[in-house]
Amino acid sequence: MGQLDRPSTAAPEHVTPDSTVSAPKVAVLAAAGIDRALLEELFDHTPDIAFFIKDAAGRYTTVNHSLVERHGLQSKAEMIGRRPADVCVGSFGRIPTEQDAAVLRTGRPIVEHLELHWLQPHRPVWCLTTKLPLRDAAGKICGLIGLSKDVRAPISPREIQPEIAAALLHLETNYAEPISPSALARLARVPPARFGRAVKRIFGLTPVQLIAKTRIAAASLALRDTPRAVAEIAHACGFSDHSAFTRAFRAATGVTPTEFRQMHRTAQARGKPEAVRQTARRR
Repeated sequence: MGQLDRPSTAAPEHVTPDSTVSAPKVAVLAAAGIDRALLEELFDHTPDIAFFIKDAAGRYTTVNHSLVERHGLQSKAEMIGRRPADVCVGSFGRIPTEQDAAVLRTGRPIVEHLELHWLQPHRPVWCLTTKLPLRDAAGKICGLIGLSKDVRAPISPREIQPEIAAALLHLETNYAEPISPSALARLARVPPARFGRAVKRIFGLTPVQLIAKTRIAAASLALRDTPRAVAEIAHACGFSDHSAFTRAFRAATGVTPTEFRQMHRTAQARGKPEAVRQTARRR
């Protein structure tokens, strides 16, 4: 495999699973008044959520089993004491590391940021990622805590009101057109606030997030399965221009449209679809 096809799994020289890391790990959480063991045990029972705590340098101090499995790793020790960039090469590790650095530097949280992750075996899943800064007794930022929650429809399609379903079908088939949450609400013949609550109940997303998800998902399929130019795909999926498409796609997937397409072409050429999974974006 090439460098972009394989995450690094060797532990850093300064890390040992139960000794060197344990002291600062406990210190960070104690300073923030958090019971690490209790949280870790709780989130080990939530397979649809990737949970993590990181220190002031953005290194993992606590992870749950789900996050470990999403990386294709065998144990939590392979992640503890490392940053995302140390676990996944390229943009897939660099982007969440930069995201962490921003939260640690500014103290501004990231709340329900819509992202496309990859689960084994080679299965794309949309997630909502939240990251909050941790502060010690003096108010100084001493780390961050966060999770990525899989976006899954909690109700059956049969339970969706027909007018709401018609609006959602319109979005699925007309995403290339200018579409706003208020326009969808008008199609559903309900007030915008009511439509927003319905979308949140059905998908766990806001209408704005649902529109973005629909367009990015369609674009990813076109990039993967057609030879169409990126600019053409951008227009066909409802984006105003190439740069707007690139920004939105990178924010959701961790790579540019061109990088995404090349990643899939490389995997197909080698006959190893797992290469895409192994380079997939991780938190």
